[in-house]
Amino acid sequence: MPAKNKIPITVESLWKLERVSAPSLSPDGSQAVCSVTRYDWETNKTATQLWLLSTLGGAPRSLTTCGDKDRQAAWSPQGDRIAFIGKRENAGQMDESPQLYVIAADGGEARRVSKIAAGVEAFKWMPDGKHIVCLAWVWPELKGMKAQDRQHAEFAKRRESGYATSDGYYRYWDQNLPMGRVVHLLRVNVDTGATIDLLEGTPYQLPRADLNAEMFDISQDGRRIVFMYDPAAEKRARNCHALAALTLASRKIAPLLDKPKWDFSSPRFSPDGRHIAVIATPQVPKHTLLGKLGIIDSGGRWRVLDADWDTDVTGPLRWSSARDAVYFTAESRGRCHVWRRPLAADLPQLVWQGSWVQGFDVAAFGDADVLVTASNSIHHPVQIHAAVLAESRGAAIEARRIEQFNDALLARLKFGHVEEVTVRGALNEEVQMWLVFPPNFKRGRKHPVLHVIHGGPYVAIGDNFSYRWNPHLLASKGHVVAMVNYHGSSGFGHAFRDSIMGRMGELELIDIEACTDWLLKQPWVDRKRIYASGGSYGGFLVAWMNGHVAPPRYRAYVCHAGVFDRAATWSADSYTQRPLDLHTTYWDDPAKVAAQSPVTFAARMNTPTLITHGALDYRVPDHNGLAYYNTLKARGVPTRLLWFADENHWVLKAANSKQWYGEVFAWLEAHRPGGERKRRRG
Repeated sequence: MPAKNKIPITVESLWKLERVSAPSLSPDGSQAVCSVTRYDWETNKTATQLWLLSTLGGAPRSLTTCGDKDRQAAWSPQGDRIAFIGKRENAGQMDESPQLYVIAADGGEARRVSKIAAGVEAFKWMPDGKHIVCLAWVWPELKGMKAQDRQHAEFAKRRESGYATSDGYYRYWDQNLPMGRVVHLLRVNVDTGATIDLLEGTPYQLPRADLNAEMFDISQDGRRIVFMYDPAAEKRARNCHALAALTLASRKIAPLLDKPKWDFSSPRFSPDGRHIAVIATPQVPKHTLLGKLGIIDSGGRWRVLDADWDTDVTGPLRWSSARDAVYFTAESRGRCHVWRRPLAADLPQLVWQGSWVQGFDVAAFGDADVLVTASNSIHHPVQIHAAVLAESRGAAIEARRIEQFNDALLARLKFGHVEEVTVRGALNEEVQMWLVFPPNFKRGRKHPVLHVIHGGPYVAIGDNFSYRWNPHLLASKGHVVAMVNYHGSSGFGHAFRDSIMGRMGELELIDIEACTDWLLKQPWVDRKRIYASGGSYGGFLVAWMNGHVAPPRYRAYVCHAGVFDRAATWSADSYTQRPLDLHTTYWDDPAKVAAQSPVTFAARMNTPTLITHGALDYRVPDHNGLAYYNTLKARGVPTRLLWFADENHWVLKAANSKQWYGEVFAWLEAHRPGGERKRRRG
């Protein structure tokens, strides 16, 4: 389409983009399956179906159409069937909870294979193709699945609504964890649906949060299962995880790797079963240390590879078909790539340089490996590529894009250009800043600037697509969007990430201010229209800036789900992380905590602020946003509140997202020079 006919991205077009999941490869590497989610403006709901993609060429093909939440698809070891999790109608009744379904690889009618009252959270095929092992919540004191079903039915009928617990870990993001239940491994017969709790009668349970299929793995001979568990008596969010091995024939379980100073995750058997790859993260005394690739041999001995490699290894882990290398992802300076670590080499090899790889899979392809990646960039949502890798060096010898889900819509949209700059920040160290320019940017014209400050803080912003804070959408009204990877951000080494602990807000502010100084020197910047926005930890930093930067340097702020009172955030699901972040507790050293809390500096806050928050936010409970709003209101500082009764830490519903962007745009417009007077007159 000619450039003159393209239009800037809007909220409506953002939500028309299809959201593509990470793919799963067939055993022969010839096909991949992924889920695609579409949003309906009329119903304000989503629909997710499965699609087949050929790695050899050819158009994608729809695999499921009847379900509305089909996800987590995985091929059977024989390649003839695909299992997935869905909520569908069966015999005229809708599933009350997500269940396992199986469909032929060439399509047809999907068949439900599980009837687990609590629902299925994640799964993997057994090598025989006749069974599936899944994660599900169970009452640990009960015996047999019939007893579980009866208890579930009774629990659903109870009249009281109170949540009673003595656990140290009972809520996560926007959900109360199932009361009185734990996570077990269940084995399901694909043909009969017969289900067995593999951990019944044992003290073992899997972690309670972020349930996914990477928490366990099954050996290729089907004899053993290795899984993550928390060995501590008191389950807490920040506890270290150990590994245990289950022998299926005897149902005996034994600890495999339990080291108090290490956290182990993402175990993966090698194809010959002689080794297990694992992500090993040192945990004492900090939680900012970088994950390392670990290898466990058949005798239970383990070693860490590349201990001095200053990069965080992240999952999933996949073995090469030759059993001599492990694939994984790792961030580097605002991007995320796929790496290959040969066991005989000295350092990992970069094999796929994506913008931001969100997921990948590997399968044997003749004498080589085929790699499929789901990667996005700041200019486009997830795209899926397939590449054949030379086994000897892991280099791509053939690569192609294998879908075009969003191409037609993207072709009609006009995006501004993107620049990556480096500024000298705190500790006299370089700090990365991404700039997203409006579509009609002209260097001879003055443009307002909007800082978009990322959350975490131990994450990064960069060359990836965002639906919640889309920089191109925020730039569409004429702003230059600035995104700073301040001290504490990931992808820049451990020292950089660890530097903010015990003095949160200090270095980050220096970095943001240094970037603002750089921006103010640019001839295309409107010096009177500098704004700052942020969500989560970015919201904390915006509130922090309000108490530390005198107006009118920033015309206005936007604070979404930000921390206002550090002591009060012990109500959060992540409360066990606070002593690590702050280097103390509010009862041991209240002054040190207060020095890292925006509420302490409320008397200095004079910059107009839009505050947005969700009532279902358990990560930064909404009393932070309400207290911040009430404080500014009481002090006579111009402020506005957007509060959602049905949103969590993010704004996930299309209609609510439209309202959120609308409020942000209106707030920025109202606080341009002269904008306040125009709003009062209107």
